[in-house]
Amino acid sequence: MEEELPLFYGESGKSVQATLSSLKMLDVGKWPIFSLCSEEELQLIRQACVFGSAGNEVLYTTVNDEIFVLGTNCCGCLGLGDVQSTIEPRRLDSLSGKKIACLSYGSGPHIVLATTEGEVFTWGHNAYSQLGNGTTNHGLVPCHISTNLSNKQVIEVACGSYHSLVLTSDGEVFAWGYNNSGQVGSGSTANQPIPRRVTGCLQTKAVVNIACGQMCSMAVVDTGEVYVWGYNGNGQLGLGSSGNQPTPCRIAALQGIRVQRVACGYAHTLVLTDEGQVYAWGANSYGQLGTGNKSNQSYPTPVVVEKDRIIEIAACHSAHTSAAKTQGGHVYMWGQCRGQSVLLPHLTHFSCTDDVFACFATPAVTWRLLSVEPDDHLTVAESLKREFDNPDTADLTFLVDGKYIYAHKVLLKIRCEHFRSSLEDNEGNVVEMSEFSYPVYRAFLEYLYTDSISLSPEEAVGLLDLATFYRENRLKKLCQQTIKQGICEENAIALLSAAVKYDAQDLEEFCFRFCINHLTVVTQTSGFAEMDHDLLKNFISKASRVGAFKN
Repeated sequence: MEEELPLFYGESGKSVQATLSSLKMLDVGKWPIFSLCSEEELQLIRQACVFGSAGNEVLYTTVNDEIFVLGTNCCGCLGLGDVQSTIEPRRLDSLSGKKIACLSYGSGPHIVLATTEGEVFTWGHNAYSQLGNGTTNHGLVPCHISTNLSNKQVIEVACGSYHSLVLTSDGEVFAWGYNNSGQVGSGSTANQPIPRRVTGCLQTKAVVNIACGQMCSMAVVDTGEVYVWGYNGNGQLGLGSSGNQPTPCRIAALQGIRVQRVACGYAHTLVLTDEGQVYAWGANSYGQLGTGNKSNQSYPTPVVVEKDRIIEIAACHSAHTSAAKTQGGHVYMWGQCRGQSVLLPHLTHFSCTDDVFACFATPAVTWRLLSVEPDDHLTVAESLKREFDNPDTADLTFLVDGKYIYAHKVLLKIRCEHFRSSLEDNEGNVVEMSEFSYPVYRAFLEYLYTDSISLSPEEAVGLLDLATFYRENRLKKLCQQTIKQGICEENAIALLSAAVKYDAQDLEEFCFRFCINHLTVVTQTSGFAEMDHDLLKNFISKASRVGAFKN
Protein backbone atom coordinates (compact mmCIF):
# COMPACT_ATOMS: atom_id res chain seq x y z
CA MET A 1 0.00 0.00 0.00
CA GLU A 2 2.90 2.29 -0.65
CA GLU A 3 2.52 5.00 -3.26
CA GLU A 4 5.30 6.53 -5.30
CA LEU A 5 6.60 9.80 -3.89
CA PRO A 6 9.98 10.51 -5.49
CA LEU A 7 10.54 13.69 -3.51
CA PHE A 8 11.12 11.64 -0.33
CA TYR A 9 13.87 9.52 -1.87
CA GLY A 10 17.56 10.15 -2.28
CA GLU A 11 19.08 10.39 -5.73
CA SER A 12 19.50 6.64 -5.91
CA GLY A 13 15.80 6.07 -5.26
CA LYS A 14 16.68 3.76 -2.37
CA SER A 15 15.88 4.11 1.28
CA VAL A 16 18.72 4.52 3.74
CA GLN A 17 19.36 1.63 6.12
CA ALA A 18 19.82 2.80 9.69
CA THR A 19 23.13 1.90 11.33
CA LEU A 20 24.53 2.24 14.80
CA SER A 21 26.60 5.20 13.63
CA SER A 22 23.40 7.15 12.96
CA LEU A 23 22.82 7.22 16.72
CA LYS A 24 26.14 8.83 17.49
CA MET A 25 25.45 12.47 16.70
CA LEU A 26 22.31 14.45 17.40
CA ASP A 27 21.63 16.23 14.12
CA VAL A 28 19.61 19.21 15.35
CA GLY A 29 20.55 21.22 12.26
CA LYS A 30 17.35 20.17 10.50
CA TRP A 31 15.35 22.46 12.82
CA PRO A 32 15.60 26.07 11.58
CA ILE A 33 15.82 27.53 15.11
CA PHE A 34 19.27 25.95 15.55
CA SER A 35 20.72 28.09 12.77
CA LEU A 36 21.06 30.72 15.52
CA CYS A 37 23.62 28.54 17.32
CA SER A 38 27.30 28.33 16.45
CA GLU A 39 28.85 25.07 15.25
CA GLU A 40 30.70 24.79 18.56
CA GLU A 41 27.44 25.08 20.51
CA LEU A 42 25.72 22.48 18.34
CA GLN A 43 28.51 19.98 19.00
CA LEU A 44 27.84 20.15 22.75
CA ILE A 45 24.10 19.37 22.60
CA ARG A 46 22.94 16.11 24.17
CA GLN A 47 19.18 16.71 24.56
CA ALA A 48 16.88 19.13 22.76
CA CYS A 49 13.22 20.09 22.46
CA VAL A 50 11.91 22.49 19.81
CA PHE A 51 8.45 23.90 20.59
CA GLY A 52 6.19 26.93 20.15
CA SER A 53 3.51 27.90 17.65
CA ALA A 54 6.10 28.27 14.89
CA GLY A 55 8.91 26.12 16.23
CA ASN A 56 10.63 29.31 17.40
CA GLU A 57 11.59 28.20 20.89
CA VAL A 58 14.08 25.60 22.00
CA LEU A 59 15.47 24.13 25.21
CA TYR A 60 18.58 22.00 25.15
CA THR A 61 21.10 20.41 27.49
CA THR A 62 24.84 20.11 26.95
CA VAL A 63 27.55 17.56 27.71
CA ASN A 64 28.17 19.51 30.93
CA ASP A 65 24.53 19.03 32.05
CA GLU A 66 23.82 22.73 31.60
CA ILE A 67 20.39 23.78 30.28
CA PHE A 68 20.12 26.51 27.64
CA VAL A 69 17.09 28.18 26.02
CA LEU A 70 16.63 30.26 22.91
CA GLY A 71 13.82 31.88 20.92
CA THR A 72 10.82 34.20 21.01
CA ASN A 73 9.94 33.47 24.68
CA CYS A 74 6.16 33.71 24.29
CA CYS A 75 4.49 33.99 27.75
CA GLY A 76 7.88 33.50 29.40
CA CYS A 77 8.10 29.91 28.14
CA LEU A 78 11.91 30.01 28.18
CA GLY A 79 11.82 30.24 31.98
CA LEU A 80 14.30 33.10 32.19
CA GLY A 81 12.20 35.35 34.41
CA ASP A 82 11.20 37.73 31.62
CA VAL A 83 9.39 37.74 28.26
CA GLN A 84 12.31 39.03 26.20
CA SER A 85 13.16 37.06 23.09
CA THR A 86 16.76 36.01 22.57
CA ILE A 87 18.69 35.00 19.48
CA GLU A 88 21.61 33.86 21.61
CA PRO A 89 21.44 30.79 23.88
CA ARG A 90 20.91 31.74 27.53
CA ARG A 91 21.62 29.40 30.41
CA LEU A 92 18.62 28.42 32.54
CA ASP A 93 20.34 28.87 35.89
CA SER A 94 17.23 28.14 37.95
CA LEU A 95 17.50 24.46 36.94
CA SER A 96 21.24 24.28 37.52
CA GLY A 97 22.30 20.80 38.61
CA LYS A 98 19.08 19.18 37.39
CA LYS A 99 19.18 16.41 34.77
CA ILE A 100 16.19 16.10 32.44
CA ALA A 101 14.47 12.72 32.18
CA CYS A 102 11.52 13.83 30.04
CA LEU A 103 9.81 16.99 28.85
CA SER A 104 6.62 18.01 27.07
CA TYR A 105 5.02 21.27 25.97
CA GLY A 106 1.60 22.78 25.30
CA SER A 107 0.25 25.27 22.78
CA GLY A 108 0.51 28.39 24.97
CA PRO A 109 3.24 27.26 25.20
CA HIS A 110 3.75 25.81 28.63
CA ILE A 111 6.48 23.37 29.66
CA VAL A 112 6.30 20.34 31.94
CA LEU A 113 9.66 18.81 32.81
CA ALA A 114 10.60 15.83 34.96
CA THR A 115 14.12 15.36 36.29
CA THR A 116 15.98 12.08 36.62
CA GLU A 117 15.12 12.24 40.33
CA GLY A 118 11.41 12.30 39.50
CA GLU A 119 10.73 15.97 40.37
CA VAL A 120 8.35 18.02 38.20
CA PHE A 121 8.93 21.62 37.11
CA THR A 122 6.54 23.75 35.03
CA TRP A 123 6.59 27.23 33.48
CA GLY A 124 5.15 29.34 30.66
CA HIS A 125 1.52 29.94 29.64
CA ASN A 126 -0.94 29.37 32.49
CA ALA A 127 -4.32 30.90 31.59
CA TYR A 128 -6.00 27.54 32.26
CA SER A 129 -3.94 26.43 35.30
CA GLN A 130 -1.93 24.06 33.11
CA LEU A 131 1.19 24.70 35.23
CA GLY A 132 -0.46 23.01 38.22
CA ASN A 133 0.68 25.63 40.73
CA GLY A 134 -2.84 26.66 41.78
CA THR A 135 -2.84 30.00 39.88
CA THR A 136 -3.59 31.30 36.40
CA ASN A 137 -0.56 33.58 36.28
CA HIS A 138 2.00 32.86 33.60
CA GLY A 139 5.11 31.24 35.04
CA LEU A 140 8.24 33.16 34.07
CA VAL A 141 10.57 30.79 35.92
CA PRO A 142 10.43 27.01 36.53
CA CYS A 143 8.22 26.14 39.49
CA HIS A 144 8.65 22.90 41.41
CA ILE A 145 5.23 21.16 41.52
CA SER A 146 4.94 19.11 44.69
CA THR A 147 1.22 19.23 45.57
CA ASN A 148 0.02 15.60 45.58
CA LEU A 149 3.35 14.62 43.97
CA SER A 150 5.72 15.14 46.91
CA ASN A 151 6.27 11.42 47.54
CA LYS A 152 5.99 10.39 43.91
CA GLN A 153 8.66 9.79 41.28
CA VAL A 154 7.45 11.03 37.92
CA ILE A 155 8.80 9.00 34.98
CA GLU A 156 6.81 10.40 32.04
CA VAL A 157 5.07 13.69 31.18
CA ALA A 158 2.62 14.69 28.45
CA CYS A 159 0.97 17.96 27.51
CA GLY A 160 -2.15 18.70 25.52
CA SER A 161 -2.77 22.17 24.22
CA TYR A 162 -3.61 23.51 27.68
CA HIS A 163 -3.60 20.53 30.05
CA SER A 164 -0.90 18.34 31.55
CA LEU A 165 -0.43 14.69 32.54
CA VAL A 166 2.33 12.95 34.47
CA LEU A 167 2.95 9.25 35.09
CA THR A 168 4.58 8.06 38.29
CA SER A 169 6.86 5.07 38.86
CA ASP A 170 4.04 3.22 40.63
CA GLY A 171 1.76 3.48 37.57
CA GLU A 172 -0.45 6.38 38.69
CA VAL A 173 -1.54 9.24 36.41
CA PHE A 174 -2.00 12.81 37.62
CA ALA A 175 -3.64 15.56 35.54
CA TRP A 176 -4.34 19.28 35.71
CA GLY A 177 -5.20 22.32 33.59
CA TYR A 178 -7.87 23.02 30.96
CA ASN A 179 -10.85 20.69 31.28
CA ASN A 180 -13.60 22.01 29.01
CA SER A 181 -14.00 18.57 27.41
CA GLY A 182 -13.11 16.34 30.33
CA GLN A 183 -9.45 15.95 29.33
CA VAL A 184 -8.34 16.07 32.99
CA GLY A 185 -10.49 12.99 33.64
CA SER A 186 -12.10 14.31 36.84
CA GLY A 187 -15.70 13.65 35.80
CA SER A 188 -16.49 17.38 35.44
CA THR A 189 -15.57 20.14 32.99
CA ALA A 190 -14.10 22.50 35.62
CA ASN A 191 -10.45 23.41 35.15
CA GLN A 192 -8.09 21.62 37.52
CA PRO A 193 -5.59 24.04 39.21
CA ILE A 194 -3.34 21.45 40.90
CA PRO A 195 -2.32 17.84 40.15
CA ARG A 196 -5.11 15.37 40.81
CA ARG A 197 -4.87 11.63 40.40
CA VAL A 198 -6.91 10.24 37.51
CA THR A 199 -8.95 7.40 38.97
CA GLY A 200 -12.21 5.79 37.83
CA CYS A 201 -11.30 2.79 35.63
CA LEU A 202 -7.61 3.47 36.28
CA GLN A 203 -7.94 3.22 40.06
CA THR A 204 -6.53 -0.30 40.23
CA LYS A 205 -4.56 -0.30 36.96
CA ALA A 206 -0.81 0.16 36.52
CA VAL A 207 -0.25 2.66 33.70
CA VAL A 208 2.93 2.29 31.62
CA ASN A 209 2.52 5.03 28.97
CA ILE A 210 0.62 8.31 28.56
CA ALA A 211 -0.08 10.75 25.71
CA CYS A 212 -2.16 13.85 25.01
CA GLY A 213 -3.94 15.12 21.95
CA GLN A 214 -5.03 18.73 21.72
CA MET A 215 -7.88 18.22 24.21
CA CYS A 216 -7.83 14.52 25.01
CA SER A 217 -5.77 12.11 27.11
CA MET A 218 -4.65 8.49 26.72
CA ALA A 219 -3.10 5.85 28.97
CA VAL A 220 -1.76 2.37 28.24
CA VAL A 221 -1.83 -0.06 31.16
CA ASP A 222 0.48 -3.00 31.80
CA THR A 223 -2.05 -5.49 30.40
CA GLY A 224 -1.94 -3.74 27.01
CA GLU A 225 -5.36 -2.08 27.32
CA VAL A 226 -5.85 1.56 26.29
CA TYR A 227 -7.93 4.02 28.34
CA VAL A 228 -9.07 7.37 26.93
CA TRP A 229 -10.85 10.52 28.07
CA GLY A 230 -11.56 14.10 26.97
CA TYR A 231 -12.63 15.64 23.66
CA ASN A 232 -13.96 13.23 21.05
CA GLY A 233 -15.47 15.41 18.32
CA ASN A 234 -13.36 13.75 15.64
CA GLY A 235 -13.54 10.24 17.05
CA GLN A 236 -10.01 10.53 18.45
CA LEU A 237 -10.93 8.46 21.53
CA GLY A 238 -11.58 5.40 19.36
CA LEU A 239 -14.85 4.56 21.14
CA GLY A 240 -17.02 4.43 18.01
CA SER A 241 -18.76 7.70 18.88
CA SER A 242 -18.07 11.44 18.87
CA GLY A 243 -19.23 12.25 22.41
CA ASN A 244 -16.77 13.65 24.95
CA GLN A 245 -15.63 11.38 27.77
CA PRO A 246 -15.10 13.04 31.22
CA THR A 247 -13.52 9.94 32.85
CA PRO A 248 -11.21 7.19 31.56
CA CYS A 249 -12.89 4.60 29.35
CA ARG A 250 -11.35 1.44 27.87
CA ILE A 251 -11.27 1.11 24.07
CA ALA A 252 -13.34 -2.04 23.65
CA ALA A 253 -12.48 -2.36 19.94
CA LEU A 254 -8.90 -3.23 20.91
CA GLN A 255 -10.04 -6.26 22.91
CA GLY A 256 -7.45 -9.04 22.56
CA ILE A 257 -4.85 -6.65 21.14
CA ARG A 258 -1.94 -5.85 23.44
CA VAL A 259 -0.86 -2.22 22.96
CA GLN A 260 2.63 -1.10 23.94
CA ARG A 261 2.66 2.60 23.05
CA VAL A 262 0.21 5.38 22.20
CA ALA A 263 0.94 8.63 20.34
CA CYS A 264 -1.47 11.52 19.81
CA GLY A 265 -1.61 14.07 17.04
CA TYR A 266 -3.71 17.23 17.13
CA ALA A 267 -6.94 15.20 16.85
CA HIS A 268 -5.84 11.71 15.83
CA THR A 269 -4.37 8.76 17.66
CA LEU A 270 -1.84 6.02 16.86
CA VAL A 271 -1.09 2.88 18.86
CA LEU A 272 1.66 0.29 18.47
CA THR A 273 0.96 -3.32 19.44
CA ASP A 274 3.38 -5.87 20.87
CA GLU A 275 3.34 -7.59 17.46
CA GLY A 276 4.59 -4.47 15.67
CA GLN A 277 1.22 -3.52 14.17
CA VAL A 278 -0.10 0.07 14.04
CA TYR A 279 -3.71 1.17 14.48
CA ALA A 280 -5.03 4.70 13.95
CA TRP A 281 -8.26 6.63 14.47
CA GLY A 282 -9.67 10.15 14.78
CA ALA A 283 -9.39 13.18 12.48
CA ASN A 284 -8.17 12.47 8.96
CA SER A 285 -8.42 15.74 7.02
CA TYR A 286 -4.78 15.42 5.89
CA GLY A 287 -4.64 11.63 5.62
CA GLN A 288 -2.97 11.36 9.03
CA LEU A 289 -4.63 7.98 9.64
CA GLY A 290 -2.85 6.48 6.63
CA THR A 291 -6.00 4.82 5.31
CA GLY A 292 -5.81 6.22 1.76
CA ASN A 293 -8.69 8.67 2.21
CA LYS A 294 -9.66 11.72 4.28
CA SER A 295 -12.58 10.23 6.21
CA ASN A 296 -12.49 10.41 9.99
CA GLN A 297 -12.53 7.10 11.86
CA SER A 298 -13.97 6.60 15.33
CA TYR A 299 -12.78 2.98 15.60
CA PRO A 300 -9.18 1.71 15.54
CA THR A 301 -8.16 0.99 11.94
CA PRO A 302 -5.04 -0.97 10.89
CA VAL A 303 -2.32 1.06 9.17
CA VAL A 304 -0.53 -0.98 6.50
CA VAL A 305 3.06 0.29 6.41
CA GLU A 306 5.11 -2.68 5.15
CA LYS A 307 5.68 -6.33 5.98
CA ASP A 308 8.48 -5.44 8.40
CA ARG A 309 7.66 -4.99 12.08
CA ILE A 310 7.01 -1.45 13.33
CA ILE A 311 9.09 -0.55 16.40
CA GLU A 312 8.23 3.14 16.86
CA ILE A 313 5.28 5.47 16.22
CA ALA A 314 5.37 9.26 16.32
CA ALA A 315 2.85 12.10 16.49
CA CYS A 316 2.45 15.33 18.46
CA HIS A 317 -0.57 17.38 19.47
CA SER A 318 0.53 20.45 17.49
CA ALA A 319 0.58 18.66 14.10
CA HIS A 320 -1.51 16.51 11.75
CA THR A 321 1.49 14.35 10.85
CA SER A 322 2.20 10.68 11.59
CA ALA A 323 5.42 8.69 11.37
CA ALA A 324 6.66 5.17 12.05
CA LYS A 325 9.95 3.31 12.02
CA THR A 326 10.41 -0.35 11.09
CA GLN A 327 12.72 -2.92 12.58
CA GLY A 328 14.79 -2.69 9.39
CA GLY A 329 15.36 1.02 9.98
CA HIS A 330 12.93 2.39 7.38
CA VAL A 331 11.05 5.55 8.37
CA TYR A 332 7.59 6.26 6.94
CA MET A 333 5.38 9.34 7.21
CA TRP A 334 1.80 10.22 6.32
CA GLY A 335 -0.63 13.06 6.95
CA GLN A 336 0.21 16.75 6.60
CA CYS A 337 3.47 17.34 4.79
CA ARG A 338 4.28 21.04 4.35
CA GLY A 339 0.65 21.76 3.48
CA GLN A 340 0.16 18.70 1.29
CA SER A 341 -1.93 15.67 2.21
CA VAL A 342 -0.15 12.31 2.16
CA LEU A 343 -2.90 9.70 2.41
CA LEU A 344 -0.82 6.53 2.69
CA PRO A 345 2.46 5.72 4.46
CA HIS A 346 5.43 6.82 2.36
CA LEU A 347 9.03 5.78 2.68
CA THR A 348 11.34 8.68 3.53
CA HIS A 349 15.13 8.96 3.28
CA PHE A 350 15.38 9.57 7.03
CA SER A 351 16.83 7.21 9.62
CA CYS A 352 14.74 8.52 12.55
CA THR A 353 11.15 9.71 13.00
CA ASP A 354 12.34 12.97 14.55
CA ASP A 355 13.53 14.18 11.12
CA VAL A 356 10.00 13.79 9.74
CA PHE A 357 8.77 16.49 12.10
CA ALA A 358 11.80 18.71 11.49
CA CYS A 359 11.39 18.68 7.71
CA PHE A 360 7.72 17.96 6.95
CA ALA A 361 5.51 18.95 9.92
CA THR A 362 3.88 22.33 10.48
CA PRO A 363 5.09 23.76 12.77
CA ALA A 364 8.58 22.21 12.76
CA VAL A 365 8.68 21.04 16.37
CA THR A 366 10.00 17.92 18.09
CA TRP A 367 7.48 15.20 18.95
CA ARG A 368 9.60 14.12 21.93
CA LEU A 369 12.71 15.20 23.81
CA LEU A 370 15.58 14.46 21.46
CA SER A 371 18.39 12.65 23.17
CA VAL A 372 21.73 11.16 22.20
CA GLU A 373 23.73 8.84 24.38
CA PRO A 374 27.51 9.36 24.33
CA ASP A 375 28.86 6.70 21.97
CA ASP A 376 32.48 5.70 22.48
CA HIS A 377 32.40 3.22 19.60
CA LEU A 378 34.89 4.06 16.86
CA THR A 379 34.18 3.31 13.21
CA VAL A 380 36.79 1.44 11.16
CA ALA A 381 37.91 4.73 9.61
CA GLU A 382 38.19 6.43 13.02
CA SER A 383 40.18 3.50 14.42
CA LEU A 384 42.66 3.57 11.54
CA LYS A 385 43.05 7.33 11.82
CA ARG A 386 43.91 7.01 15.50
CA GLU A 387 46.60 4.42 14.84
CA PHE A 388 48.62 6.54 12.40
CA ASP A 389 52.15 7.23 13.69
CA ASN A 390 51.50 5.12 16.79
CA PRO A 391 54.77 3.43 17.86
CA ASP A 392 52.90 1.07 20.21
CA THR A 393 51.15 -0.83 17.42
CA ALA A 394 53.37 -0.08 14.39
CA ASP A 395 55.50 -2.76 12.74
CA LEU A 396 57.25 -0.45 10.28
CA THR A 397 59.24 2.76 10.77
CA PHE A 398 60.19 5.33 8.15
CA LEU A 399 63.26 7.51 8.74
CA VAL A 400 62.90 10.83 6.89
CA ASP A 401 65.17 13.85 7.49
CA GLY A 402 66.29 12.26 10.76
CA LYS A 403 62.69 11.89 12.03
CA TYR A 404 60.62 8.76 12.54
CA ILE A 405 57.14 8.03 11.17
CA TYR A 406 55.43 4.87 12.45
CA ALA A 407 53.17 2.80 10.20
CA HIS A 408 51.61 -0.64 9.67
CA LYS A 409 52.76 -2.83 6.79
CA VAL A 410 49.44 -4.52 6.14
CA LEU A 411 47.55 -1.22 5.89
CA LEU A 412 50.13 0.27 3.51
CA LYS A 413 49.89 -2.82 1.31
CA ILE A 414 46.10 -2.61 1.26
CA ARG A 415 46.01 1.11 0.51
CA CYS A 416 48.89 1.63 -1.92
CA GLU A 417 50.06 -0.36 -4.96
CA HIS A 418 53.61 0.91 -4.53
CA PHE A 419 53.89 -0.55 -1.02
CA ARG A 420 52.24 -3.79 -2.07
CA SER A 421 55.28 -4.57 -4.20
CA SER A 422 58.05 -2.72 -2.35
CA LEU A 423 57.25 -4.24 1.06
CA GLU A 424 56.64 -7.75 -0.23
CA ASP A 425 60.19 -8.95 0.38
CA ASN A 426 61.19 -6.33 2.92
CA GLU A 427 62.18 -8.10 6.13
CA GLY A 428 63.41 -4.97 7.89
CA ASN A 429 61.39 -2.76 10.18
CA VAL A 430 63.08 0.55 9.32
CA VAL A 431 62.96 2.17 5.87
CA GLU A 432 65.11 5.22 5.12
CA MET A 433 63.54 7.73 2.73
CA SER A 434 65.52 10.53 1.08
CA GLU A 435 63.52 11.30 -2.07
CA PHE A 436 60.95 13.48 -0.28
CA SER A 437 60.91 15.84 2.69
CA TYR A 438 59.59 14.84 6.11
CA PRO A 439 56.37 16.99 5.90
CA VAL A 440 55.58 15.62 2.44
CA TYR A 441 56.18 11.97 3.27
CA ARG A 442 54.35 12.21 6.58
CA ALA A 443 51.37 13.79 4.78
CA PHE A 444 51.42 10.94 2.26
CA LEU A 445 51.38 8.24 4.92
CA GLU A 446 48.71 10.06 6.89
CA TYR A 447 46.59 10.26 3.73
CA LEU A 448 46.69 6.45 3.50
CA TYR A 449 45.15 6.32 7.01
CA THR A 450 42.67 9.18 6.70
CA ASP A 451 41.83 9.81 3.01
CA SER A 452 42.60 13.51 3.53
CA ILE A 453 45.58 15.85 3.48
CA SER A 454 46.51 18.83 5.63
CA LEU A 455 49.33 20.81 4.04
CA SER A 456 50.17 24.33 2.96
CA PRO A 457 49.83 24.94 -0.81
CA GLU A 458 53.63 25.14 -1.10
CA GLU A 459 54.14 21.78 0.61
CA ALA A 460 51.29 20.34 -1.44
CA VAL A 461 53.46 20.85 -4.52
CA GLY A 462 55.96 18.39 -3.07
CA LEU A 463 53.13 15.97 -2.32
CA LEU A 464 51.93 16.38 -5.90
CA ASP A 465 55.40 15.26 -6.99
CA LEU A 466 55.12 12.20 -4.75
CA ALA A 467 51.58 11.41 -5.92
CA THR A 468 52.80 11.54 -9.52
CA PHE A 469 55.76 9.30 -8.71
CA TYR A 470 53.59 6.70 -6.94
CA ARG A 471 50.73 7.03 -9.45
CA GLU A 472 48.22 7.93 -6.74
CA ASN A 473 45.62 9.69 -8.88
CA ARG A 474 43.15 10.52 -6.10
CA LEU A 475 45.92 12.02 -3.99
CA LYS A 476 47.01 13.98 -7.03
CA LYS A 477 43.52 15.54 -7.28
CA LEU A 478 43.52 16.43 -3.57
CA CYS A 479 46.91 18.13 -3.96
CA GLN A 480 45.65 20.17 -6.89
CA GLN A 481 42.62 21.32 -4.86
CA THR A 482 44.89 22.43 -2.00
CA ILE A 483 47.27 24.24 -4.35
CA LYS A 484 44.40 26.09 -6.04
CA GLN A 485 43.22 27.41 -2.68
CA GLY A 486 46.63 28.96 -2.00
CA ILE A 487 47.37 30.64 -5.32
CA CYS A 488 48.28 34.33 -5.32
CA GLU A 489 50.04 36.75 -7.65
CA GLU A 490 53.44 36.07 -6.06
CA ASN A 491 53.39 32.29 -6.39
CA ALA A 492 51.21 31.86 -9.47
CA ILE A 493 54.15 31.26 -11.85
CA ALA A 494 55.81 28.79 -9.47
CA LEU A 495 52.57 26.84 -9.17
CA LEU A 496 52.09 26.93 -12.92
CA SER A 497 55.62 25.52 -13.35
CA ALA A 498 54.86 22.73 -10.89
CA ALA A 499 51.61 21.87 -12.67
CA VAL A 500 53.45 21.57 -15.99
CA LYS A 501 56.26 19.55 -14.44
CA TYR A 502 53.93 16.99 -12.85
CA ASP A 503 51.46 16.87 -15.75
CA ALA A 504 48.61 18.19 -13.62
CA GLN A 505 46.54 19.51 -16.50
CA ASP A 506 43.58 20.76 -14.49
CA LEU A 507 45.88 22.69 -12.16
CA GLU A 508 47.91 23.99 -15.10
CA GLU A 509 44.81 25.45 -16.73
CA PHE A 510 43.69 26.97 -13.42
CA CYS A 511 47.09 28.62 -12.81
CA PHE A 512 47.27 29.87 -16.38
CA ARG A 513 43.84 31.51 -16.11
CA PHE A 514 44.84 33.13 -12.82
CA CYS A 515 48.02 34.53 -14.43
CA ILE A 516 46.04 35.95 -17.35
CA ASN A 517 43.51 37.57 -15.01
CA HIS A 518 46.35 39.19 -13.01
CA LEU A 519 48.78 39.57 -15.89
CA THR A 520 50.15 43.02 -15.10
CA VAL A 521 51.17 42.16 -11.51
CA VAL A 522 52.27 38.59 -12.31
CA THR A 523 54.70 39.75 -15.02
CA GLN A 524 56.37 42.03 -12.45
CA THR A 525 57.11 39.21 -9.96
CA SER A 526 60.49 37.54 -9.48
CA GLY A 527 58.91 34.24 -10.42
CA PHE A 528 58.10 35.55 -13.87
CA ALA A 529 61.61 36.98 -14.31
CA GLU A 530 63.17 33.62 -13.38
CA MET A 531 60.74 31.60 -15.50
CA ASP A 532 62.12 28.63 -17.47
CA HIS A 533 62.78 29.67 -21.12
CA ASP A 534 60.57 26.99 -22.70
CA LEU A 535 57.80 27.57 -20.21
CA LEU A 536 57.99 31.33 -20.82
CA LYS A 537 57.78 30.82 -24.56
CA ASN A 538 54.77 28.55 -24.23
CA PHE A 539 53.13 30.93 -21.76
CA ILE A 540 53.48 33.93 -24.07
CA SER A 541 52.23 31.92 -27.05
CA LYS A 542 49.19 30.64 -25.19
CA ALA A 543 48.46 34.05 -23.67
CA SER A 544 48.60 35.60 -27.12
CA ARG A 545 46.11 33.07 -28.46
CA VAL A 546 43.57 34.02 -25.78
CA GLY A 547 44.02 37.74 -26.55
CA ALA A 548 45.88 38.69 -23.37
CA PHE A 549 48.07 41.26 -25.12
CA LYS A 550 45.35 43.09 -27.04
CA ASN A 551 44.68 46.72 -26.11
